[in-house]
Amino acid sequence: MGSVDIRAKEVVDLGNIDVSSTWHHFMLLFALLLGQGVTYTHSGLIEFSLGKFQEIYLIKNVSFEAILQNIPENVTYIIFQVHTQHTNTTISFNKISTRETSKTGEDTGLLLRLKPKQSTSVLYVDSFNQSVSASAAILPYNEKDPVPGGCNLGFDLTHDPNLYLQYNLYEAILKFVPANLGYPRGISTPSCDFDSGQNYRLRYDIYQYFMPENNLREDVIYTLLPKMAHVQQIEEDGIWLLSLSSQDKKSVTLSSIPGQGVIYNIIVRDLILNTSAPYIPVHTYACSFTAKMDNCYTLKRISTRILFVSVGFAGLFICFFGHRFLKVELFFIGFILSSFLFFVLITRTTSLDYDIRLGLAALVGFVGGSLLLTCWWRSGSVVFCMALVGLVFGFLCSSLFFFTPFGYLKIFHVDSIFWVIFLCVVLLVPLPFIKYPRALNITTCGFVGSYAVILAINSFVYTSLAYITLNIIKRALNDNFNTAYTNVPFQMLDYIMLTVWVVLFVSGIVLQFHRERNQPLFPSNPYETWKRDRERRQTNILDPSHHIPPLKERMKSSMTLLTQVFTKEPSAGESTPLLL
Repeated sequence: MGSVDIRAKEVVDLGNIDVSSTWHHFMLLFALLLGQGVTYTHSGLIEFSLGKFQEIYLIKNVSFEAILQNIPENVTYIIFQVHTQHTNTTISFNKISTRETSKTGEDTGLLLRLKPKQSTSVLYVDSFNQSVSASAAILPYNEKDPVPGGCNLGFDLTHDPNLYLQYNLYEAILKFVPANLGYPRGISTPSCDFDSGQNYRLRYDIYQYFMPENNLREDVIYTLLPKMAHVQQIEEDGIWLLSLSSQDKKSVTLSSIPGQGVIYNIIVRDLILNTSAPYIPVHTYACSFTAKMDNCYTLKRISTRILFVSVGFAGLFICFFGHRFLKVELFFIGFILSSFLFFVLITRTTSLDYDIRLGLAALVGFVGGSLLLTCWWRSGSVVFCMALVGLVFGFLCSSLFFFTPFGYLKIFHVDSIFWVIFLCVVLLVPLPFIKYPRALNITTCGFVGSYAVILAINSFVYTSLAYITLNIIKRALNDNFNTAYTNVPFQMLDYIMLTVWVVLFVSGIVLQFHRERNQPLFPSNPYETWKRDRERRQTNILDPSHHIPPLKERMKSSMTLLTQVFTKEPSAGESTPLLL
């Protein structure tokens, strides 16, 4: 019987046929060759070509047989894998699955050791009570290739080539089973004693591949998964993150990016034989497709959008007019500082709902902005206010430094070293401006204000630039985030947003420097100005403001006018004259 490639919808319906299994399969293949395009409701057959991915369609409550024929003799073991976007499927060695003979998941697979002379294999796959399209393949490995998951000591399967991925708002944790050395058919499994020295020659290289931004289409992941399933393509298209030795813990912590599709895989290499083999690729969007709230389609909360859009509009104004309207800028800086610090504090110490925490942080931000504005109005201290402005500028510059590849250095996985260096950069960046406070203020207005615009845009369209500050917030909130690899995609949209940021920044500071070139460095003390004007009004009777009534009389006059609005006017009809 020749090899037949059965595509996604090549499943047929032969009705209720009570025949033997052999005759049943023969009739099914005969119907497929004739091109019958109807649904098979009781049993299905899918024949695979070795090493090729193909799209299949699984019907609910139907168990499909996955058949592979004409397996070459040099193939020692095969890995059957099935991938769906967000629906669980089950693969089993037997028609009736058990924990020891099956695996369930979105990216799941089984490793089958071939017996001598074996050229055909049959496995079973089903999606239970939900019909779903999937991408599947059976990949071959020879006797010199390492066996992914061949030393399973803690999971149900004897050989487990699956990757286990868990994620939350801050991080994604990737776990896997150690591999074993390759061996021919019919030979017993080599020892997994890692103290023997043999398995020390295995190395594990972790790779990731970013899917297109803002794209949740199912066909996209089915097109990209094969790029992370074969060693050569993984090396060409994937991004290498790190390597682990046989002695290292088989767990890696990575930064999660909600809404961004990422594919991970691991290549295990035999450093002596110079051979390699991939595990089963796993993907994540770090969000749920089925949740009623905050799913992958409605990831950005309304409260977050309202806050960041408001901050974005304020940032756009500050970018071009911040120094001219100094009071508005100082309120903006005070709002950012106080709301950020309070959000970190309340998140670490309470378990309040996100929207409540965000609302309280915004409220505290208003208080903080008002206090800084009051401080400037009363004291007029340029040094104090510019020190806070410099801290915000230094914070963003330090965050940008750790967003670059320098931030991926392993030395920064130590919290004490990271925070000391981070704070040093925060304090050192404003120092060159110590003699030029106006230059510091205008530069901060352009830099911070333009970045606020980028954050506002991120509320609607994903951009990796938002993670410049978000990664710092994650590290401040999560004690275990220090070991996470914070690599993010940088695609065409990110280059566009970077260009927008640079254009806003440059144009903002150029415009402000040009406008303020002949103006005083800073306005005079607002309180002293108010006090001087008040004394002038009291002593100079020729000043028109001298004749303005006191505030108490003006308020009394306004209340009188307000009460007259509700007073009924007298009737305009005829009245009897008074008789004397």
